[in-house]
Amino acid sequence: MMKFMLMIMFMIPLLSSYWIMMYSLMLITLFYMMNSIEGFMSYLSYSYGLDMISYWMILLTFWISILMIMASYKIKVMNTFKVFLFIVLTLLFLLFMSFSCTNLFLFYCFFESSIIPTMILIFGWGYQPERLMSGVYLIMYTMFASLPLLVVIFSIMQLNNTCFYFMINLKFNIYMYMSLIMAFLVKMPMFFLHFWLPKAHVEAPISGSMILAGVLLKLGGYGLLRVFTFMYSYIIYNYIWIVISLFGSVVVGFLCLFQVDIKSMIAYSSVSHMGLVIGGIMTCNYLGLSGSLVLMLGHGLCSSGLFVLANLIYERSYSRSIFINKGYMVIMPNLCLFWFILSINNMSSPPTLNLLGEILLINSMVSWGKITMLFLALCSFLSCSYSIYLYSIIQHGQLHPGLKINNFVNIREYSLLFFHLFPLNLFFLKGNLLITLF
Repeated sequence: MMKFMLMIMFMIPLLSSYWIMMYSLMLITLFYMMNSIEGFMSYLSYSYGLDMISYWMILLTFWISILMIMASYKIKVMNTFKVFLFIVLTLLFLLFMSFSCTNLFLFYCFFESSIIPTMILIFGWGYQPERLMSGVYLIMYTMFASLPLLVVIFSIMQLNNTCFYFMINLKFNIYMYMSLIMAFLVKMPMFFLHFWLPKAHVEAPISGSMILAGVLLKLGGYGLLRVFTFMYSYIIYNYIWIVISLFGSVVVGFLCLFQVDIKSMIAYSSVSHMGLVIGGIMTCNYLGLSGSLVLMLGHGLCSSGLFVLANLIYERSYSRSIFINKGYMVIMPNLCLFWFILSINNMSSPPTLNLLGEILLINSMVSWGKITMLFLALCSFLSCSYSIYLYSIIQHGQLHPGLKINNFVNIREYSLLFFHLFPLNLFFLKGNLLITLF
């Protein structure tokens, strides 16, 4: 494991060519897909190792990193292309280390370090001057919530003499419980702590939006899955987070219907889906933990694909407003098909990972408490409503007379969308690989 990580780290300065970079990442991804990883920890060395949860998260990270470089092909004509490539690869390396370490302190270090390349992506290649304020929101929310986590990690080290996930055996108090989970709830983000996410998405370039929606939000869920392996005593208080998350999913579903910015609508839908993931993890039962992992993988691919489609429209109309972008079915019918598939995937249609994840999560939360049925029904209905609304408002209607649009879609853009849809709709057939982890 350590040898493989060092190989990636020393490859970074060598990969200055775009195509060498692409082929190398594809080979690394295929290497992971061909390796059989079991449910227990394997490849253990120097506080690093893999189990199936780490394996799927790392696979998602590599996949999204390849696609975000493909989506940012226009940066290749700029002088900043090598800098951009270096930032992306640094972020990839930090996320790889976050998902593969077995030590809580090391996880905290890489978990926080991944914010820096993300912020550089937003600052350096964002669209509007407001990106500076979105970066401040990102830093303030994540840093204020994660400083108590660092204090608790030091306390665990002093009391337990180790920070390895599977060797921590302590009697936790309410302050340790709150500090351990709050940083991850902000990262996901949970309702009431989500204000940084729409701002970051709207101001970020396409690569920043893809990595934010595809991988960085999943760091929070991954952290919660790891923390609950050793913290049992205070899970009776988890009902607080379940109630807030389900209520938040319904409220954010209504908020999606009021958005006029395409990227903002997709960002708020991410908050709604992550609310279900938090609810599933907090039930701490088999179906909840399995369903949360499946939905995180499905949402990472689906949300990233929707941001790619929003960017394809933005590159042609130079606007993300739903009042200007109408009637694209007439001039880009092929792209209309991808809009339709990803929109219905976003509302958990078969045969997607989102459907499998939501079935497991609904079973999990209804078995936890019958009252959740009302919120889950509303959440599913609103998810359907804003997904259909997003598709219909963009594809139907009259084309804006002030737009002069190049309706040519090249093979790079088609392949980019295909590589989102292919694993999203195919892994449903091998759901047993994902739901037999716990």
